[in-house]
Amino acid sequence: MAKKSGAKDVDSNGRKVVASNKKAHHDYHIEDTFEAGMVLQGTEVKSLRLGRASLVDGFVDIDNGEAWLHNVHIPEYAQGTWTNHAARRKRKLLLNRAEIDKIERKVSEKGHTVIPLQLYFVKGRAKIEIGLAKGKKSWDKRQSIASREADREKVVELGRRLKGMRD
Repeated sequence: MAKKSGAKDVDSNGRKVVASNKKAHHDYHIEDTFEAGMVLQGTEVKSLRLGRASLVDGFVDIDNGEAWLHNVHIPEYAQGTWTNHAARRKRKLLLNRAEIDKIERKVSEKGHTVIPLQLYFVKGRAKIEIGLAKGKKSWDKRQSIASREADREKVVELGRRLKGMRD
């Protein structure tokens, strides 16, 4: 299958993933996820179709009953003219009222925040997956790294035994 855009391949859910926040699961416990649409300008969509975006410093803020995405970097479109967008402008998220109220209640609790997890296209529409998250402590991070390495060692050892290799 030939790719037409710069976005990565289609995943199992039929989504063309543009960017993902890989450190989010390392730094936070993700309690709940939501899919939201975004209000974008034309050059932002063209830049996203080329597969260019960064979610690293992004966060979501609820202001006057509306969800806003801050600090997500979508670089300027190279062929854009004076109509180009600002790379780190705040963008409105399209969520329904019940989802916004749920997020607002949880964020008011201490230690909770909302972070972007993935930016992707579904049926030609740009969507963002946001996660309701609680920050991990440093010992939580060490524990998750140790369990991941133990799982990896188990898989390697099982493979060696199945091949008949003794060590």
